[in-house]
Amino acid sequence: MVKDVKSKAEVEALKKSGGAVILHFWASWCEASKQMDQVFSHLSTDFPNTHFLRVEAEEHPEISEAYSVSAVPYFVFIKDGKQVDTLEGADPSSLANKVAKVAGSVNPGEPAAPASLGLAAGPTVLETVKELAKENGSTQQARQVQSGLSDALRKRFQQLIDSKPVMLFMKGNPEAPRCGFSQKVVKILKEENVNFGTFDILSDNEVREGLKLFSNWPTYPQLYCKGELLGGCDIVIAMHESGELKDAFRDHGIESLGSDDRKAREDASQNDGISESTGLSAALTSRLGNLINSGPVMLFMKGTPDAPKCGFSGKVVGILREEKVDFESFDILSDDEVRQGLKAYSNWSSFPQLYIRGELIGGSDIVLEMQKSGELKRILAEKGIVTGNHLEDRLRSLINSSQVMLFMKGTPDAPRCGFSSKVVKCLKDCGIRFGSFDILSDEEVRQGLKAFSNWPTFPQLYYKGELIGGCDIVLELYENKELESTLSE
Repeated sequence: MVKDVKSKAEVEALKKSGGAVILHFWASWCEASKQMDQVFSHLSTDFPNTHFLRVEAEEHPEISEAYSVSAVPYFVFIKDGKQVDTLEGADPSSLANKVAKVAGSVNPGEPAAPASLGLAAGPTVLETVKELAKENGSTQQARQVQSGLSDALRKRFQQLIDSKPVMLFMKGNPEAPRCGFSQKVVKILKEENVNFGTFDILSDNEVREGLKLFSNWPTYPQLYCKGELLGGCDIVIAMHESGELKDAFRDHGIESLGSDDRKAREDASQNDGISESTGLSAALTSRLGNLINSGPVMLFMKGTPDAPKCGFSGKVVGILREEKVDFESFDILSDDEVRQGLKAYSNWSSFPQLYIRGELIGGSDIVLEMQKSGELKRILAEKGIVTGNHLEDRLRSLINSSQVMLFMKGTPDAPRCGFSSKVVKCLKDCGIRFGSFDILSDEEVRQGLKAFSNWPTFPQLYYKGELIGGCDIVLELYENKELESTLSE
């Protein structure tokens, strides 16, 4: 299990224990941190005798500075009380290999080649884990949690997983995905040009719930290669972008489908101004892209927000208004070219369609499900969508409450992060009078200001309502003796 670190003393105590300790330095605003945290969490269950610690870098500057952390995600590997290795960046394969190396062998009876690790670890660590299993006499290939499943059900799951060399368990089907995450994985597999089978987990609740236990993976989609779980959407995206997914397919004997013929067709179609993937003209593709990005939140619906012409469109409008989200809309009944073209462009066959920052979220059922689970509110915050005009007005008022205004963690007399402390010191050294706001005291301001200023971290320094910057910029101005003049112009 992963434990969130509360103090530097906590880390030091575990170091002295002599066991293997792995630190993950992360930040809530960093997408790569969140992706790697999934891998980190699953590895923590694979190696139960190792201490997996998560450190929020900005919340604990004293720990970050002790380990020379300058970027996230960042991993530190400790054994026998000494730092033996580090890893910077989103590299699932390297992380899994380094963990296996530092953690050593597992205890007899522990699962050594769990599905949760899967291909995310890469071929090298898979061989390492299999060797550890042999050394320990373990013949288990799945977690003991599977004991809650009947033999018949386990057999069915294995048959489904093995039914194709590359098998995707998703919501909907490739032609009509029913969630944005499933759609992303389908798109990646098509770009990788591999043949794959699918199973719609929405069509069979026994499979939907049981496979979570069988694979020890709580969400969908789930992608398997030659019977091994690769992971979910975030891991597949990371592996695709790094080129590791292509390597994994090749290493497992998965061949591309007629790459030369496909390229020739794409070249020919591009000469005709037609997209091979959608069959749409370049002009229409450009128009649809511009429409989708015409607002941070864009709804393609039947009718207008004030006069919806179908119940599903009306339902999504109601949800967005409940969430106090400003949104743009397009009436697909008014333009059949957009109506038919968007189905091909998005690979989504029905309306309404909701987009946030150009990314398809889904239709009415998915939006409703996301609202009920709180996922919609989280995505809006992550994408920097400020809900409600009242927040924007409040932020402007706070920013302009003092000629020089600092948004920081803690207060000038008691800063709660090293970066905030440094900025306070610079301002005081220059004799500059300033107002401040503790963003830890108000989560709405903390998240809203990131979007409002388009600046993802704190502290943030403003002068006459304009953003000057964060810690690095203030330190540079201070060292160049330009801070005082900048804040008095």
